[in-house]
Amino acid sequence: MTEHRPAMGRAAPTRPTSSPPSPLRFAWAPVLACLLAPSASALAQTPATPARPAAAAASASPVQSSALTAELFYQLLVGEMAARNNDPGGGFQMMLDAARRSNDSAVYQRSVEIALQARAGESALQAARAWRQAKPDSREATRFVLQILLALNRVGETAEPLRQLLALSPPAERATTLALVPRLYARASDKAQAQRLVEQALADAVTRPETAGPAWTAIARMRLAAGQEGPALEAAQRAQSAAPTDEGPALLALELIDPRLPQAEALVRRYLDGAQARPEVRLAYARTLLEAQRTSDARLQLQLLTRQKSDFAEAWLVQGVLQVQDNQLEAGEASLQKYLSLLQAGGRAPTEETNRGLAQAYLALAQAAERRGDLARASQWLDRIPGSADLLATQVRRASVLARQGRLDDARKLLRALPDRDASSARAKVLAEVHLLRDNRQVQAAYDLLSEAVARSPADHELLYEQATTAEKLGRLDEMERLLRRAMVAKPDFQHAYNALGYSLADRNVRLPEARELIRKALELAPGDPFITDSLGWVEFRMGNKAEALRLLELAFRERPDAEIAAHLGEVLWSLGNKPRALEIWREGLSINRENETLQSTLRRLQVKP
Repeated sequence: MTEHRPAMGRAAPTRPTSSPPSPLRFAWAPVLACLLAPSASALAQTPATPARPAAAAASASPVQSSALTAELFYQLLVGEMAARNNDPGGGFQMMLDAARRSNDSAVYQRSVEIALQARAGESALQAARAWRQAKPDSREATRFVLQILLALNRVGETAEPLRQLLALSPPAERATTLALVPRLYARASDKAQAQRLVEQALADAVTRPETAGPAWTAIARMRLAAGQEGPALEAAQRAQSAAPTDEGPALLALELIDPRLPQAEALVRRYLDGAQARPEVRLAYARTLLEAQRTSDARLQLQLLTRQKSDFAEAWLVQGVLQVQDNQLEAGEASLQKYLSLLQAGGRAPTEETNRGLAQAYLALAQAAERRGDLARASQWLDRIPGSADLLATQVRRASVLARQGRLDDARKLLRALPDRDASSARAKVLAEVHLLRDNRQVQAAYDLLSEAVARSPADHELLYEQATTAEKLGRLDEMERLLRRAMVAKPDFQHAYNALGYSLADRNVRLPEARELIRKALELAPGDPFITDSLGWVEFRMGNKAEALRLLELAFRERPDAEIAAHLGEVLWSLGNKPRALEIWREGLSINRENETLQSTLRRLQVKP
């Protein structure tokens, strides 16, 4: 036992220091230790006493009597055996009684664990509260009470133990404790109640300079969990004011970046302007920008990061993948090679995370080689992907290489051999095969495959969308519109359906006001998306608003250099008489994707050879 107290309320007998300890008290201690070993996590936290030579032990202070009497030992033994032999209730009662008699924290904790293992939440709470009453200064006992109350969804009773847990935390650990508060309350069913209670419990912490920053960050997290985005941002701003170098407020603000809350991005930028800004936060910012389709802004952040922190491997990976997507093949390959060299130099042991990174790098390098027409090199990169990391993406790329080699049937077999782990993976397989067929001009086969998939899942908006775009390629325009409207009904906020229908109408120069409304709706659902901005620019051009079309298309092309956007921007410039700039844009589009149908069709129609 960790403490020596009188057993069962009796005073421990006094014995001469030269007398040996009672065999009854000590002989069974190793046996009990073995029985309790799997569950005595509290004891494991006590630093072990180093072994000492016999002479040193002999000269040490006298051995004190243990509180482990034969009666107490027997009670612990029987309680443990009962708990392990399908009588957790009996075992719990014996262990809790033994804890009260011995006043030992480890025994209290064991009684809590027995109740938890039996899924007896109220009994666990009873034991934890008894432990806390016996040991009011025990941080562990208070933590158990708080966690069990939350597990029982008794949120309203947690304010006092939460305040006490903070008070018992050493000053150096209070920021960490505060950071854990939102996680503790993550499963609360009433998020608003949890948020109000935490704010009340942290009322003192936000007034103290040493805890104000992490306390406001915890409050911001609670507000965000309760769906209060504006108040969450306000709390994050207070947190940053109190602790400008803390990354917590910036990480929360990253989740709030939206055109409706421009202050969130301003908060992130203020943190990144600081000398102590961590590179991981800037990388997270770049990824957030990519998700928002703000590609040019993301590029700038990645360039800045690779200059400031040239040994930060993950930044080179993200930059390299983006460069390959933008068809900047030479730059992309250099960035990816830099990533691989940093991993090798760092000597990182293979982990799930590094395997994912390697898979992304090798996939991007294979894509670059494929675009160069070096199919053998593409296959070599794919062969280096570790194990089954990113299996679907790997096999999709392998299938693409096979198709480029004229082995389309083998490519389809490869995709169909992928396992169907769930409905999502089964759909991903179908879509991968559809894209493969369309890329290889097997449009009817792609349509037939989608028809079968939609018949199995008639309300799947993504399958409906893909079937609609395939129907358009077959010239079945009425069917395309019908399918897109079904997708809108299935998912009213599915921006791609609105954009596809609006763009189709604009491209055919029909029902232009309706086309503009559809595209504007899509842009409301996905602000800043360069492809939707391109659609809006194209409909403005069709309606004769060339200046607005030029502004929108230049914005779209700056955000996402793409062959189709280049086709539209070049045509607007051509119509405005700026032929040199139009030719420049078209040449850039051809360098991105020479086979793009829209770009090739535009050049043929205007009889231009850039």
